[in-house]
Parts: sequence; structure tokens; C-alpha cells
Amino acid sequence: MYQIIQGDSRNLADVTAFIDIVNGPEGQAFFDGDTVIVARAPGRLDVMGGIADYSGALVLEMPIQEATKVALQRDGSGMLNILSLAEDANDRLPDFEMPMADFDGLDYGQAQAYFKRDASRNWAAYVAGVFLVLMRERNVRFDGGVRLLIASDVPEGKGVSSSAAIEVSVMLAVAAAFDLDIEPRDVAILCQKVENLVVGAPCGVMDQMTSACAQAGDLLALLCQPAELQGSVSVPDEVTFWGLDSGIRHAVSGADYGSVRVGAFMGYRILADLAGLIVTNQQPVTVDDDIWHGYLANVTPSVFEQHYMMQLPDTITGADFLAQYEGTTDSITTIDPELTYAVKIPTRHPIEEHLRVQAFRRLLPEARDDQALHLLGEWMYQSHASYSACGLPMIVLLEAVLC
Repeated sequence: MYQIIQGDSRNLADVTAFIDIVNGPEGQAFFDGDTVIVARAPGRLDVMGGIADYSGALVLEMPIQEATKVALQRDGSGMLNILSLAEDANDRLPDFEMPMADFDGLDYGQAQAYFKRDASRNWAAYVAGVFLVLMRERNVRFDGGVRLLIASDVPEGKGVSSSAAIEVSVMLAVAAAFDLDIEPRDVAILCQKVENLVVGAPCGVMDQMTSACAQAGDLLALLCQPAELQGSVSVPDEVTFWGLDSGIRHAVSGADYGSVRVGAFMGYRILADLAGLIVTNQQPVTVDDDIWHGYLANVTPSVFEQHYMMQLPDTITGADFLAQYEGTTDSITTIDPELTYAVKIPTRHPIEEHLRVQAFRRLLPEARDDQALHLLGEWMYQSHASYSACGLPMIVLLEAVLC
């Protein structure tokens, strides 16, 4: 029977229930009796900011009650064994096993191909990718084998970052098991690399930062340039945030999300050219150090409207863009010459969203009367309308509802 010998469950009911699972028939059959490390990481509700994170915007994120729990045990097998549990047997993922030696000499492109060649193992990239990223980015060497038991109540495909919760919980468990000292911000950045480079999903960093760094009950203010924590934003007692399930599945790895991201980076590349900036492949070099700092969100709405919006194409083919501009500063996405990309609307969204989020952050802590609450709600409606105009499916009826 396992019992806590170090650390604190913080009286969280889901952690207690998870320890009961570890002590139950499946846990007893999976583990061999040695020490087990347990870690937990929550999903998140995107209150304001959303897809503007990869353009350098300020975002406001709230951790949710639902979380992923991981139990990790080291062994001498030389294998990585992953068992993922689900309350409904029909939702249970297939068990995964791979030799730890397979990570040796594996680059990120090879890792993506490794997990994608069999659809049944795609999900394991979010877990196994943690080991590869630590090996490549932190020169960590893993001796022996690892057994991982995972249980999560973060809804999948609902836009509340089930993938980030898995990555962060596994990263925390691995760090504890192998005595790695990794700050929470660095945990998030490493987990983003798992999703970008091993899974192959072009997410920004806000999901992982919220799961690793946010404080329960508050909003996390994060300036995504690239990942600058700006503290917590208190929520008045008069305000409650609710995420409403629209019934539409969401995936950061989906074509729509990727196309919108490409369109935004195309827009930045065109704006930089119009502004006389020198832009090299994947690295903007500005003539004036004070201009934009390489992030689309730093273009003010007034400047965009007055000087640039009418010069942006509504759409452009990948082939035409590459012929004129060669590429963008985004190292995560690629441009398909055969596709047509929306440019103007994906470019406008982070520019306007950055200003909305700043205003929202300033007003929220003092919002008590109906006028202030209605103004917050209006900014949320604007945010959602702008997000939807990019062509993305409605994930949440409102990113958050004020009550």
C-alpha cells in the first residue's frame, strides 16, 4: 500500500482519488512496490488572448479544476511503459511501450515520424516527447526504464489544454524522479517544445505556462514575448468565469489553426517589408530597436488601420507569398505553396486583441458595478467575434461568461 512520505497532496480530492487508483488493482499490477512519484497539472480556461499568443500578445488564462495526474516509477527494464486510464473503457488509450535506447541520436523530425507512423501511438508523443526534449535541451541521460500511469479528467478536444496538462504533469514527475531542478517557467517552455517539435502541433506557450505557473482562482497575466510572467490578476467576488462546451472538437494540430497562424506570420512579414524593416529567415532584424521588437502584437491598432491594413491582401497563395517574400519568421509552421491563406483578418486579430486584453486586465480587479461588468463583457464578445472571423470553429460559446 502506497502512502505519502514526502510532499503534500494539498487536500485535493482528485489527488487522493488518484492515489487510490495507484493502490488499486491496476496500479498494483503496473508498479513493483518501489517509490512512486505523483504529479498533477491542471487544464486552463482561455479568458482573453487566445490565438494571439504566438504573435506576442498579452493573454489572461485561468487554471481549471480538472487536471491530469501522473504516477512515475523508475525501474531497470530499459523500457518506457505508459498506461493511460479512462473512466469509460471505450475512451481508454492503448498501452504504449518503447525502448529508452530508441531516444539515442533521435532528432525532432525523426521523433515526429516515429510517433506518426502508427496512429495508435500518436497520443504517446505528448508523454515520450518529454524525455526527448530533456535529452536534447538539457543534456539529461536516463538510466534504466520508466513506468508511467496517467489519469486525466481534463476534457479532450474542448479547447481547455488537455495536451498541456499531460505534458506539464509528466515533466514535473520526471524532474522529481531524476532530481532535475527546473523552474516552472522553464517547465512550460520545455513542454511547448514537446508539442511543437515532437507532436508537431504549432501551439503558442500560454497553455503550458498556465498549467505550470498559474494560481488557482486568479487569472495568469502572460506577455508572450516570448513568455514573460506578469503576475496574477485577482477576480472580484462579483465575477465568475464559465467555459461553455459548444460540442465542437478542437485541436491545435488541426489545419485551421495552423493556417491562421501562418496567415498572421505572413502579415507580420508583409508589414515589416512595408515598414522598411530588414527581415531574415526566422529572425527579424529591425532598423530601429524600438519598433515592434519582432512581434505583431506590438503594432498598435491605430498605426495598423492608418498605414497598413489596406495594403494587406485578404488572401494569398503560398506560392505567391514565397515568390515575393521567401518565408516568415515562424520556425514552427511551413507554408504550403498549393494552399490559399487568409492574411488580413489573422493579422488584425492579435493587434486588436492585445489592446483589448490590456484594457480588460486593468479594469477587472476593480469591476463592481454593472457598467464595468458590461464593458468587460463587451470586450469578451469582441474577442470572440474576432477569433471566429479568423475562420476557426467555435470552441467555447464565450471564452468566459461573467456572472
